[in-house]
Amino acid sequence: MLKLLRKMNMNTAVFIGISFYSLTILLHVLIISGTIPFTWVNGGRSESFSAQLPISVISAFIAVFGGVFTLLAGGIIPNPFKRVITVICWFFAAIWAFGLILQLLGTPFEKMVCSFILLLGLISNLRMAIEKR
Repeated sequence: MLKLLRKMNMNTAVFIGISFYSLTILLHVLIISGTIPFTWVNGGRSESFSAQLPISVISAFIAVFGGVFTLLAGGIIPNPFKRVITVICWFFAAIWAFGLILQLLGTPFEKMVCSFILLLGLISNLRMAIEKR
């Protein structure tokens, strides 16, 4: 598995990571605008739109920071903290793996759409985590 990930070009991993965060932002903008019903996400546990709204806003802002982190981890933006970046990539990979399991246990929309989006994030962060810096 690691050999297969190492074959992936780092620029491809960055592109996949940016795609992941862009799709995450788009998903939450669509939820905020009401295009996607709030009952389709969060496992259908949000009781109202007003309960889902802060979750989506915060998630969209976190995705913006995640995109900047991806540019740092991929070497597009130079950074001196190589070891810290690797640790954070492993942490994100673990979070996205756990999130993928939760998405597969969620609503049909989460199973079909959100799990694919999370898989992109998992692949991207795993590739950046195994990079020898």
